[in-house]
Amino acid sequence: MSQISTKLLERFSNDFAQLLETEYDYNVVVKIGNQNFKLHSLVLYQRSSFFRKELLIAIKKNNIIEITLTETSVETFKALIKYIYTGTVTFEEVEPSIIFDLLVPSRKLGLTELVEYIQSYLINNNASWLRLKFNQVYSISFQDNNFKALQTFCTDILAKHPNLVFDSDDFSSVQENALVTLLKRDDLQIEESEIWDKVIQWGKANTPDLPSDIKQWTEKNFLDLKNTLGKCIPLIRYFQMPGEEIVAKVKPYRQILGLNLWDDISTRFMAPNAPITSTILPARKKIPVQLPVREVHFVNSSSIINDEHFAEISSWIDRCSLVYDVTKIPYKFNLLLRGSRDGFTRETFHRLCDNTPGTVVVIKVNNKNEILGGYSPLAWACLNKYLETTDSFIFSLKTQNLPNSILSRIIEAGYAIGCYQDYGPILGGFFSMRNDNKSWRYVHHDTRYEKRLRSINTNLLIDEFEVFQVLKN
Repeated sequence: MSQISTKLLERFSNDFAQLLETEYDYNVVVKIGNQNFKLHSLVLYQRSSFFRKELLIAIKKNNIIEITLTETSVETFKALIKYIYTGTVTFEEVEPSIIFDLLVPSRKLGLTELVEYIQSYLINNNASWLRLKFNQVYSISFQDNNFKALQTFCTDILAKHPNLVFDSDDFSSVQENALVTLLKRDDLQIEESEIWDKVIQWGKANTPDLPSDIKQWTEKNFLDLKNTLGKCIPLIRYFQMPGEEIVAKVKPYRQILGLNLWDDISTRFMAPNAPITSTILPARKKIPVQLPVREVHFVNSSSIINDEHFAEISSWIDRCSLVYDVTKIPYKFNLLLRGSRDGFTRETFHRLCDNTPGTVVVIKVNNKNEILGGYSPLAWACLNKYLETTDSFIFSLKTQNLPNSILSRIIEAGYAIGCYQDYGPILGGFFSMRNDNKSWRYVHHDTRYEKRLRSINTNLLIDEFEVFQVLKN
């Protein structure tokens, strides 16, 4: 697209943004909770299949159409209605959880292209968050067949680690389409007899009124279970299971297979070369466990903190209850700035560290065995405002004078980090001062961060200052 065309589209988008803001000549009121949005039927009709249906059946009152939305928050609708009017959306410096929360309401409003974009953006830019919130992502992705990209993302993980779902406490509540999708995988890394056990377990949990003792089951009980597992039964690789497993595990439930399939399974084991009519699915492909060619050691590029400190910070980033072993630190810490090497000025900080998401800041206090710091998942920038995140934290690291490190997580997400041109990094409790570049100030806010790092609010003179970019190994 030419530069002229791009500018024209930007102008077009801005004009509709102003129309949304001014509410000029509105004829639709969308109610969400106690808030009303004054909108325009022509825009809603053309841009949203949901609103198109609503407008066709709506009854006007004083030439105004009223539509009430439930199960959608005001903040979410603000983001989506802006997209409907302008055709633009930006997710830079937006928390993955907020982006993910747009998925279901986007689908509800019929914004198909946005649903696809959200999935693609999360997979390409926030895969680690998707893995961290796997159970939530897995459950929601299979609630709607329009979430195919996330379904594939989750199933790719489960094919290698099926016990994430099979051994979970809420396995019985897994959606049928999710289970069927997993059973179709040729690369499902679990023994077929175990798959059968789990399928039977799921089927029993989702079939009412089954006696606990199979010896007490009636013909109707077997028929009910067969109906529950109708889509799962054809996906089991019966002909790839050992005979003893067939006898011990499958035979008790042979009535749910149907007479023809059970006869073919029996025939196959008694007369392997005899013809059968049932489909023989191939054995699942086993992925060999690859041993590492060489051991990769953690590289510490800090002049302030040691390997144990990096392991502790890594565990905090991942919200682990146990501290990582120093030999298993899952991150690389790329040194972006060192005060004694690059300078202690705020200009140096913004030049070397801006626009880099996921950073750790550490300072060494002058003439004291004290190390303070903080982590931000968001990128720094000269925006002259605070950025919101629930994943930032500040800390005081263990030294000879401090027996245990102190971790203090953000409480008031809207004041997590401050991005101001006249300051260096602002991390809730402490920040660099404008005039003297080696002078920092620590100020604790009870409403912003959980714990105090120091007993009093005070100015700090520092010896060293380092900033690291956190990269997944």
